Amino acid sequence: MTPAREPVREYPRPQLRRSAWHSLDGRWRFAWDDQMRHRAPAEVAEWPLEIEVPFAPECRRSGIGDTGFHRACWYQRDFDIPSTPVDEEGRPTRLTRLHFGAVDYEASVWVNDVPVAEHQGGHTPFVADITDALRESGPQRVTVRAKDDPFDLEKPRGKQDWRLEPHAIWYPRTTGIWQAVWLEQVGTTFIESLRWTPNIERWEIAIHAHTAGAPAEDLQLEVTLRVGDHVLASDVYRVMHDEVHRRIGLSDPGIDDYRNELLWSPERPTLIDAELRLRRDGEIVDEVRSYTALRSIAAQRGRIMLNGRSYPLRLVLDQGYWPESTITPPTD
Repeated sequence: MTPAREPVREYPRPQLRRSAWHSLDGRWRFAWDDQMRHRAPAEVAEWPLEIEVPFAPECRRSGIGDTGFHRACWYQRDFDIPSTPVDEEGRPTRLTRLHFGAVDYEASVWVNDVPVAEHQGGHTPFVADITDALRESGPQRVTVRAKDDPFDLEKPRGKQDWRLEPHAIWYPRTTGIWQAVWLEQVGTTFIESLRWTPNIERWEIAIHAHTAGAPAEDLQLEVTLRVGDHVLASDVYRVMHDEVHRRIGLSDPGIDDYRNELLWSPERPTLIDAELRLRRDGEIVDEVRSYTALRSIAAQRGRIMLNGRSYPLRLVLDQGYWPESTITPPTD
């Protein structure tokens, strides 16, 4: 898979970036299902509308702008993808994963009419391995059903209003896909999650990486941290029980301690770039880019402490939605 040339939005997950990805944001076929009659894609006989994903149908930016009460809706679009290579036994050597940033509230996903995912939670991401649902060639088709009963006041709704027009502190409703949708291909063993934890007292950055996919022996994770052209650390760790949990120390250079220049602050928001390569028997099976920063934040005697020093804050609360796109930012 080649990188998307002109995605509607930038790469949606900057903490775990891969070069082989493809945005599915853009124009999708769309249909309301207020009576929730349909249970499978084949039952949706007509697609009378088009919608701009990832904007909710209630907002103008989606191209629909319908703020009425709707219990369910359907999305569908076609996409192309390179054929997946296979090994001598016919098993795929790459996995294709379909990501959703958020679908409000309950999502069902089909690829080529094959169910691939069920998810509840309007503000949480989810992913589906769609490798086995893909056709060998030709266009592929993804269909999404989103159920979000506006009269169900028991489910988590944030500040979405249950009245036709927003009142008091409540905001317009959000239905369906409202964050990015994208595809990426990974090896059969890959880096699934990544977390960084800085410790400025020890001048360390902890890494917690988790791998997934097919079990593999002799996995190693190569980690390189740098700021600009300056390499801070370059280490290799053995993957044990599908994870690497290590602390990376930044060496003390002596009197001329450049490490103080690395501390993150609003005045100097220094980010540390990270490159990670997952190797099996020396061969790279996955490669991602990430970033982190050195900083500490704490509360002490009613004060905010940044990097061990008092940091006065003057803040303005702005909790309104965007006028043209409601809950989704209009641009990156």
